Amino acid sequence: MSRIPVFVGLDYHQNVVQVCVVDPDGTVLGNRGCPNDGPQIVAYVERLGSVKRVAIEACTGAANLAEELVERAGWSVDLAHAGYVARMKQGPDKSDFADARMLADLERVGYLPRVWLAPEKIRSLRRMVRYRQQLMNERRNVKLRIRALLREHRLRCSLGRPWTKPWMHWLRETDELEENSRWIMNRHLTRLDALVEEVAATHERLRHLTSDDPVVAKLRTFCGVGEITAWMLRAEIGRFDRFGSGKQLARFCGLSPRNASSGTRQADAGLVKAGNPELRAILIETAHRLMRFDKRWMEFTARLLARGKKKSVIAAAVGNRWMRWLYHQMQDATVVA
Repeated sequence: MSRIPVFVGLDYHQNVVQVCVVDPDGTVLGNRGCPNDGPQIVAYVERLGSVKRVAIEACTGAANLAEELVERAGWSVDLAHAGYVARMKQGPDKSDFADARMLADLERVGYLPRVWLAPEKIRSLRRMVRYRQQLMNERRNVKLRIRALLREHRLRCSLGRPWTKPWMHWLRETDELEENSRWIMNRHLTRLDALVEEVAATHERLRHLTSDDPVVAKLRTFCGVGEITAWMLRAEIGRFDRFGSGKQLARFCGLSPRNASSGTRQADAGLVKAGNPELRAILIETAHRLMRFDKRWMEFTARLLARGKKKSVIAAAVGNRWMRWLYHQMQDATVVA
């Protein structure tokens, strides 16, 4: 095996991984497709040199391969931000050959836009949290279909607010729907009941997964943070100490204002379009709870209301400042793992 130090770029696909190997001067020593199999990739690369660092674009399945290469081969593997890598290309053309070369070169010169390689425990929790969100989205869609069917028949119930027990009883028993609509409604209600049970089972599973997690336990001690918010923060953020500042964390969560100034015009354009939109949504909900129940944020809200700010703008400001504060609260060595 050659002892030349080499840098490796991996363009990941489900079946084949394009592997580019370059030396410290940028000379391509090899660039070919290999089966998506860790040992075969290792065997090909280590014939060409001694691996110094490896880059692989972050995508579905890439983290699993990266972890395998770290654990079995002892390589130093970095996940690359796919969006930033795409912006660094010097042309519109795309090929696996060129993409792997680009990753290897960026790793060689130290310009690779890295993202965090979460451990399997966090990735597993993230899958569960996102599965729960998928169920919630599906439940919302079923409810929208039910309401649409009622609007189509111009039906209203005066027994209570929608989705309360009296309202649901009326929905199941009303004979004001024609035969086919009644059949469709029954199917929607059956699906809704199944989703409610599935969400409850998922919550139990999440409670079991995080029962001994010190980060979740610490998050639950803060005002406005329930178990769902704690699960989401733990899954999507993982380690709070991987950020250099509270400002970085708030930006990662999509809570930072975006500047849109040009020339003499000074303006902003709302929040940055970054991060997981579900994480941002749940943090905005947390901000609304803080505005209602936490004295510090109630006073902050009152000051901004007096200046004529809208509640939606205030909620974003509260979320941003709260995340910066939370960053410092979570630096305890017992809760960063």
